[in-house]
Amino acid sequence: MTHTNNLTTQPIHPASLAKCMLLGAGIALILIAIFLLGVREPNPDWGNLWMIKPLVIVPLAGATGGLFYYFMDNVFNQGGWKKALTIILSLLVYIIGLWLGFVLGLNGTLWN
Repeated sequence: MTHTNNLTTQPIHPASLAKCMLLGAGIALILIAIFLLGVREPNPDWGNLWMIKPLVIVPLAGATGGLFYYFMDNVFNQGGWKKALTIILSLLVYIIGLWLGFVLGLNGTLWN
């Protein structure tokens, strides 16, 4: 007699890691691009490619915020007050991370 196991496992996280990180990075990229488009006459001391640093660092910070949301997603699915706490905490971590990304990305150019 052969024993077969027909159990299927449910994914722990319904949202994929790549989706959460790409969404966080995409929002951050849009925000930094809008911010940088307002610069009409950059300082010549910054060089020609001064925009590359903020356009790389800020989306990385946004992707890190998406990674935090991915890890908190398990608590989010438990419902109740934990769901509200998870949303507030994830948003707070994302905003702080995005702010730090802006500071690190723009350090030495727009913010001395």
